[in-house]
Amino acid sequence: MFTIWVIFHVIVCTALVLVVLLQSAKGEGLAGSAFGGGGGGMGGAVFGGRGAASFLSRATTVLAVIFMFNCGALAFMSSSNRGVATGDDPGESVVTREAQKERDQALQFQQEQQQQAADSAAAANGLDIKILDDGVNKPADTGAAAPADTSGN
Repeated sequence: MFTIWVIFHVIVCTALVLVVLLQSAKGEGLAGSAFGGGGGGMGGAVFGGRGAASFLSRATTVLAVIFMFNCGALAFMSSSNRGVATGDDPGESVVTREAQKERDQALQFQQEQQQQAADSAAAANGLDIKILDDGVNKPADTGAAAPADTSGN
């Protein structure tokens, strides 16, 4: 339904632009040359003596009103569909959502880099170290028991 409404909006916009361009300003404009100029020719036959100007003026008014209502309807449909389609908070901006997604990806990449650096350092030292979510390096639990105290004390 929204796509059909947008197509209708594009048609109204195109018609409005054409009707405005066909109107004559204080000079002749395109209306005079397109309809025979001065009320004669094709303009006189189709619209009458001053008919082209009054018809184009009325068409502009009607298309402008349709355009304004159509813009309001599209804005309403767009705002009511935004949160439903994505399942997110309807008050949340798309820009905010994308920035948060990029921030999370960068943080995940950074944690992976830290984990790889810790793994390579641990491999060089013969230890198995994991980086926890708080960023602190701690020895991983390998399941091996601590060496027994054999000093006799």
